This record gives sequence, structure tokens and C-alpha cells, in this order.
Amino acid sequence: MFNSQRPRDEDLPTNRQLLGATGIAAVIAAALLVAVILPAEYAIDPTGIGRALGMTEMGETKVQLAQEAALDAAAETAVADRAASGAVVAATDTGSPAPSADTRSDTTTLTLAPGEGAEIKVTANKGAQIQFAWSVEGGHVNFDTHGDPPNAPRDFYHGYGKGRESTGEEGRLVAAFDGKHGWFWRNRSDAPVTVTLRTSGQYSEVRRLV
Repeated sequence: MFNSQRPRDEDLPTNRQLLGATGIAAVIAAALLVAVILPAEYAIDPTGIGRALGMTEMGETKVQLAQEAALDAAAETAVADRAASGAVVAATDTGSPAPSADTRSDTTTLTLAPGEGAEIKVTANKGAQIQFAWSVEGGHVNFDTHGDPPNAPRDFYHGYGKGRESTGEEGRLVAAFDGKHGWFWRNRSDAPVTVTLRTSGQYSEVRRLV
């Protein structure tokens, strides 16, 4: 029978050595958490090391993509729920012409930093027709064209169209109900972009909301 040799007491690590090794491991883990994991996953960079290593930009992209995915999922769920209940109004529904809104024309220009979003809406009555054309200089954007009636439920969503990496769109928006109707853009380029929106039609106000 083979008997293994029992290690000598002096060969075993002392409690102080074990505590020291544990402390070093904890410090390394904390440093990795602060310098790599938090910036790369959550765009949290308290020391600035993550940005120097390029981790913070990765985290910012992940956070933005997660936020947009959540917004898209919520919007699609709201549309599906309202479609199931028959409450969604078709985007092509012209209704009756808006009698009280005068025809007007406006040009609105805004600049968006990388990752920044903005929203412009016009106030129009049901059936009002708004001709629009918007263009992007310096890059491309994701967009969502939608409307909101007064006192809309929190989960309400009525979309007229959306797209990704667009440099411009034009067409005619027909208000599906009384309320605010317009466009949300988010700059998905690596540099600032300029968005120019031209509108003409039966609406009483144009305003930047975001």
C-alpha cells in the first residue's frame, strides 16, 4: 500500500498568506469591474480608464441598442394589442378634412450629436394633410413617424412609418386623429448630423418636443 507523505506544517500557507492572496484577488477583480466590465457593459466609467481603453464607447452602444430595442418592442406590443382590440386607426384613414387649421409652411433645422435623439411634431386635426420632406447631412439616422392624441394612454402608439440608417424621407402624412403628429430621429452616425425638415399643410403648430 502506498501512503502519501503528509505535508509539513511549514510547507502550508499561513493564514496571513491566504488572506493576502484573497485580498489581492479581490483588488484585481474590483479593478477589472471598474475599468472593464462596468464601462463595456453599462457605459459606467468612474475612473476614465474604460474610455481610454475603448470600453466605454462599447458600453454606450450596448445601452443605446438596448434602449431602442425596448422602445421598439413596447411600440410593437402596443400596436399589436390595439390591433387585436380593433382600436388602431389605419394610417391611410383620411377622415373628414380639418376645417379649422390654415395651410402653412415651415422649415426646421436641428443638429444631433452621435447617439442623440430629437422629436418634432405638428398639431393637426383628424384628416389634415401634411406634406413633408426631411434630409440628413453628415450621416444617417433611425426614424419613427408617429402620432399622439390628447390624453393618450401610456402604452398608446400609432405609427406612420419607421426606418434605419436613412438619409431622408418625403411624403404625405394624413392625421389619423386630432393631436400631435411627427418624427423622431436618432443619429446613428459617428459624427454630428444636421436634419432639415420641411412641412406644408393643415396644422396649427410645429414644435420640437425632445
